[in-house]
Amino acid sequence: MAKLSVADLKALKEKVSKDISLREGKARVLVTVHMGTCGIASGARAVMDALMEEMDATDRVDIRVMAAGCLGMCSSEPNVTVEIDGEAPVAYQLMNANKMRQVFKRHVLLGEVQSDFAMATM
Repeated sequence: MAKLSVADLKALKEKVSKDISLREGKARVLVTVHMGTCGIASGARAVMDALMEEMDATDRVDIRVMAAGCLGMCSSEPNVTVEIDGEAPVAYQLMNANKMRQVFKRHVLLGEVQSDFAMATM
């Protein structure tokens, strides 16, 4: 096995720290992709993949991503919930990869609710 340099170790530490902060960190924004059986059958994996690609492209560490079960609205899957501190959570319906990218860039990063896709404000 090749020896790791100090730079390699620092890069590894940064990547692991970012991954951990997504799951456990103190976040200002929580994005939940509902991945129950109905969500997965409707394309939630592609939605999660698009979200993770967008997360990789940003340096923000105050955004947490989570997978959860069904919201109970199977006919509207895939569903995504965006929760920003101090604001009412917004549930988005009938999501796909392109809609997820738009919601991430406009709602998560800029705070603009995408009402065309919104199912409810909780």
